[in-house]
Amino acid sequence: MQTDTWLIVASVAILLLLSAFFSGSETAMTAASRARIAHMARQGDRRALILKGLLDMPERLIGAILLGNNLVNILASALATTLFLRLFGPTGVVYATFVMTALVLVFGEVLPKTYAILNAEKMALKVAPVVRWVVRLLAPVVMVVETLVRRILKLLGTDTSRAQNVLSFREEVRGAIEMQREQSEKPVRDLQMLDGVLDLRELTVGDVMVHRTRMKSIDISRPPAEILDYVLKHGFTRYPVWHDSPENIIGILHARDLLAALAGARGDIARISIRDLLLPPWFVPEHTPLLDQLTAFLRRKTHFALVVDEYGEVEGLVTLEDIMEAIVGDIADEHDRAHQGVRHEDGAFIVDGAMPVRDLNRMHGWELPEDKATTIAGLIIHEAQTIPDVGQTFTFHGFRFEILEKDRHRITRVRMRPLQPAEQQGDAARQE
Repeated sequence: MQTDTWLIVASVAILLLLSAFFSGSETAMTAASRARIAHMARQGDRRALILKGLLDMPERLIGAILLGNNLVNILASALATTLFLRLFGPTGVVYATFVMTALVLVFGEVLPKTYAILNAEKMALKVAPVVRWVVRLLAPVVMVVETLVRRILKLLGTDTSRAQNVLSFREEVRGAIEMQREQSEKPVRDLQMLDGVLDLRELTVGDVMVHRTRMKSIDISRPPAEILDYVLKHGFTRYPVWHDSPENIIGILHARDLLAALAGARGDIARISIRDLLLPPWFVPEHTPLLDQLTAFLRRKTHFALVVDEYGEVEGLVTLEDIMEAIVGDIADEHDRAHQGVRHEDGAFIVDGAMPVRDLNRMHGWELPEDKATTIAGLIIHEAQTIPDVGQTFTFHGFRFEILEKDRHRITRVRMRPLQPAEQQGDAARQE
């Protein structure tokens, strides 16, 4: 009798160790960095190769671990109940329930999972060879369980065909970025760059283009000397050239070609034919995804394109630098002037109406909506549902906006002041 008792106690202890193994293995494998495991596997690490193979079939892996964990927990509880019934009679069921709950909770769940979280990759690599054999051993049962679960869910109207794609790689990375941002008091530039890379598929050319109202273009009918002065004055590399009207773009003038021609003419600008220097224009739709446009720039080995709307009208221009700035933020060189789009003044910000909302958010860590308008002027018009006059003030999204200047129907300068928490009364736009 006493020998049987000790045998049961030993069996329960072994089953608790197995429960800890399964619980810790599950946590370690799900918490391990897949990127690091893949890198180790490429370098030939045998355990990393095994672990990568297991992580590539998550349903089978988790199913086998859960099945093994439940088997040992239930068996341990059954043996403990038998033992306590022998020792205490019918009340032994109550004792067994409390004792096994405490033992499984502490030694079968919390302790191994805590250790696994703190040593995820180290533990995952160690247990991978054993878990692989468990997965192989329990594979038939797991397949039956998976089939049964899928059929039950199908009867309930749930589609399981996309179960493995519920959380995409991009969403995982985005979640990690947001978590790191919440732990930092100020926006981190590295996180902003990662955000920019992920946004390439969501942003379009129209979100980063230079609008036609701010384009520097050249009238082909102007004398070559005036064109040269214009090019030198504005300091850009490429200029759209038009004939009769700014919408009729006939080519692109590269400053390098103009200066080379000037050198060839020994400084006699009158001898140069601007039309002969023009490169053919490249037109792209404004709804082109930024990632596609970046690929097109690299493929065509050109860094400049004109943006057109659905009717073929020129809306602006986009360059490779515009796309890179969407990733890394503002890029300035020794010839760029200081950015005049934003100026700080007595607790407020004087902002150019054409300033992109996304740039403001990146510069100051704000959270103004970027899906409603591209520029701050467009956001004001969208929220106000009207074209405001100079002097009008609106409050929305945690800011007070005052219209300072207009050019006909275009808002050119705005004063923005962040509201104190007590001043914020709802999200709707409010005219004051």
